[in-house]
Amino acid sequence: MLNRIIEQEGKIFTSVIVILCFGLIRAFENTLFYDPFLEYFESDFNKIKLPEFDSFKLFLNLLFRFALNTALSLILIYTLFKDKGILIFSSILYLFFSVILFGMFFIIVEYFEEKSWLLFYVRRFIIQPIFVILFIPAFYYQLQNSKK
Repeated sequence: MLNRIIEQEGKIFTSVIVILCFGLIRAFENTLFYDPFLEYFESDFNKIKLPEFDSFKLFLNLLFRFALNTALSLILIYTLFKDKGILIFSSILYLFFSVILFGMFFIIVEYFEEKSWLLFYVRRFIIQPIFVILFIPAFYYQLQNSKK
C-alpha cells in the first residue's frame, strides 16, 4: 500500500494544492470579489429586498470566480484521470452550465426578485466548485463500468 501511495505522490500533491486553492478562494472571497450578495445571503434574505448592485461589475466578478473554480476543477479532473477525452467533455459541460447558470442568475435578479431562494441556489452553483464534486464520482464510475 505504501508503494502505491509513493507511486501516486504527484497526483496526491497536485490534488491537495488544488483543494487548498479552492479553500483560499472561499476564505478570501470578501476581498477578492465584488459580490453584494455575500452579506445578503448571510442575513435573513427572505424578508429583505435584493441589495443594490452594479450589474456589469457583478457579472465580471462572478465570471472571474467561476473561471477560477472551473480552471482548478479541470486541473483536478485531469490530474485524477489523465484522460484528454474526459477533460474535453468536462470543459464542454462547464461551458454549457456557465451559459445556463449566468442566464438564469440575471433573469432571476431582473424579473423574479421575490424568488431569492432560487437566486441563492443558482448563485451557489456559480460561486462554488459543486460540479467537480459531481463529475469526479461520475467519471470514476464510468471508468470502472467500462473496464468490466
